[in-house]
Amino acid sequence: MNPAIVPLFQPFALRSLALANRIVMAPMTRGFSPNGVPGEDVAAYYLRRADCGLIITEGVGVDHPAALGGSGVDGDNAPHMYGKAALEGWRRVVDAVHAAGGVIMPQLWHQGVMREMGTGPNPDVESVRPSGIWGPLDRTAMVSPAYLESVAQKPGRAMTDEEVVDVIEGFARSARWAMEVGFDGIAIHGAHGYMVDDFLWAGTNRRTDRWGGDHRGRTAFAAELVRAVRREIGAEPVINFRFSQWKQQDVRARLAETPQQLEEVLGPIADAGVDIFDGSQRYFDKPEFEGSPLNLAGWAKKLTGKASQTVGGVGLNSGVYDSRATGGSAATMENVEKVAARLERGEFDLVGVGRAIMHDPRWVRRVREGEDLLPFDESSRLVLT
Repeated sequence: MNPAIVPLFQPFALRSLALANRIVMAPMTRGFSPNGVPGEDVAAYYLRRADCGLIITEGVGVDHPAALGGSGVDGDNAPHMYGKAALEGWRRVVDAVHAAGGVIMPQLWHQGVMREMGTGPNPDVESVRPSGIWGPLDRTAMVSPAYLESVAQKPGRAMTDEEVVDVIEGFARSARWAMEVGFDGIAIHGAHGYMVDDFLWAGTNRRTDRWGGDHRGRTAFAAELVRAVRREIGAEPVINFRFSQWKQQDVRARLAETPQQLEEVLGPIADAGVDIFDGSQRYFDKPEFEGSPLNLAGWAKKLTGKASQTVGGVGLNSGVYDSRATGGSAATMENVEKVAARLERGEFDLVGVGRAIMHDPRWVRRVREGEDLLPFDESSRLVLT
């Protein structure tokens, strides 16, 4: 084995979680679950990637009627975590991955302001927004002009307190059901301008009640959600929480301009029961704040004392936004070695790999055995390789 990548293949243990290596299959929406039910093809897709230390599934809709729909970028035929058929489908996925020695968590997801009315499993249900707004309309967004016209520019209304609590309870129920079908922990999608992030970000949360306010005040929804999930799943299962600066509505958005502000955001969420922070950024090697080489995951670990997971173009020469613009990304081993070196220095604990593993189920083996890596083509999104 190339000595430079040895850190990626060290074991990791936390609470009930025991991983054979530090490589995490990052969550990526796929849309191959008609009626929200993952079938045998989805089970086989995850099974082929069971040699990752951890698989975090695509976003899985929680038990709330407005959780899923068309969202401008993805969401059609997304799976959900409620109902007999879907839970049986997920049990097949989990059993297949476990039989191969793998470890798997679902990423629980609510689209929030991104959901398009008239779409998804409940097309007649109104989409929900913390403050009735989609976000700024004059920024660089990852959505089409048609979506902006049909969703973003239409006024909404602020959620009632009861509606906020309903969403939290939907996350908690789905977390309990996920553990009952055998998942190894729970990942929460708190990034990219979806529901949890809609409360964290000032661009979508203008509330003045207990769910809004300053940086710390806007964490109330996420913190209460984590506490609710923890109550349902117990003390031992690991909770992974994804967060990001950038949003679908604004790729240059920032939750925090300084480390102090980031601590105000992450501190209450950590205290609520998160074990691992997944700092989502488009390029893992981009420093988050001036004066330090630490990236987003590095700062999350430093500020909270919790384990953290990095992600962002590992194994490829361009990030997800740039890849969509150019039709793909070239493979590179150089940045795999760079992320392994930062892992060895203790900046973060786990390394998320997205598109490279979406495209190539043998990616972990190729890295371990020194084989040539495959480039990523955007057409890979259209099939389950």
